[in-house]
Amino acid sequence: MNNHLFRTEIAAKVLLVDDDEIVRLHLGHLLGAEGYTVTTAPDAESALLSMQHDFAPIVIMDINMPGMDGLALCRAIRRQTYSGYVYLMLHTSKDSEDDVLTGLDAGADDYISKLTPKSQLVGRLRTAQRILKLEHSLKVSLGDRERMAMTDVLTGVFNRRYLLQQLGHEVAYARRLRGELSVLVLDFDHFSHINDRHGHAAGDAVLMELVARIQGVLRRDCDWCARLGGDEFVAVLPQTDIEGASVISDKLLSAVRDMPMRVAAATVRMTVSIGASALGAVDGRDPTTAETLLHLADQSLYRSKRAGRNQATMHGWAGGGYGPQQAGLRA
Repeated sequence: MNNHLFRTEIAAKVLLVDDDEIVRLHLGHLLGAEGYTVTTAPDAESALLSMQHDFAPIVIMDINMPGMDGLALCRAIRRQTYSGYVYLMLHTSKDSEDDVLTGLDAGADDYISKLTPKSQLVGRLRTAQRILKLEHSLKVSLGDRERMAMTDVLTGVFNRRYLLQQLGHEVAYARRLRGELSVLVLDFDHFSHINDRHGHAAGDAVLMELVARIQGVLRRDCDWCARLGGDEFVAVLPQTDIEGASVISDKLLSAVRDMPMRVAAATVRMTVSIGASALGAVDGRDPTTAETLLHLADQSLYRSKRAGRNQATMHGWAGGGYGPQQAGLRA
C-alpha cells in the first residue's frame, strides 16, 4: 500500500511517442499502472502539436520514426518555450555508445534501450520526477526572490526600486503612443504623531490601512501603487490625463478622510496630501523621465502641505494648457 501511495504522489503526465502502436499500448498500460497519466502520439509532428495543447513534463520517444525522427524531435522541443522543463527520454533499440552520445547531444536527458527491463524504465522515471520537482522548487525560489526584490516588505506594494524602473517603462510606452500618464504622490498629514503617541507598530498598521484604501480606489488593472519611502506612496495612472488624476485624487482624499482608522485601542482621523504631475501635458520634444514626473509631483505635494494639507495639487506644463490647480478640501 505504501508503494502505491508513493507512486500516486509522484505521478505526472507522460507523452509517449512511437510509431509502433503495440509499443504505445504496452508502455501506456505499464505507466498507467504506475500512476502516470499517459498521452500518446504516433509521430513527431503529432507530438509537437500535443505539447502545445496538452503540456507533458516527461516525453518518452523512439528514434526511428517516419518523417521527423526522435533526434530531430528532441531538438525541436528544446527550441520551444513551455510552462516548465521538459524531461526527454529516448527509448529505442539503437543502443550503441555512439547512438547514446548522439541522443544526449540532441538534447535528451536519458537514453534507454528497448531491451532494458521495464522496471528500470519505471525507476528512471522516478529519477525524472525528482529532477522536475527540484527544477520547480528552484523556479519558485527564484520567483520569490524576484518578488521580494521589488516588493515593500511591510505593505506588500511595489518598492522604490521597482517604481523607478517600471515608471520609466510606463513613460516610454506612453510617449511612444502619444498617450497620457499621471503620477500621484501621497503623504500622510502629521504621520509622526501616530508613531510618537501610539508607537511604531501602530504606525505600521496605519500605513497598511492606507495602502488598502489606495488600492480600493485604483480599480483598473493598469493602475498600480508603490511605496516611495516612509509614509510617502506613489500611484501610477496610465492612460490618465491631469483632469483624470484630479478625479482620482478627490476619491483618495475622501477614502482616507471620511473613515477613521483604528490605532491600538483608539480610532483616529487621518488625512493625506497629494501632489500630481502628468505626462500628457508635456511638449512632445521634452525629454521627460520618470524622475521628472516624480519631482514635479513632489513639488505639487509640498504646495498642498503649505496650503493647509488634506488636499491635492495638480501640476501641468504650460505647453499642455495646464497650470497648478487645487482639488479637495482644506483641513
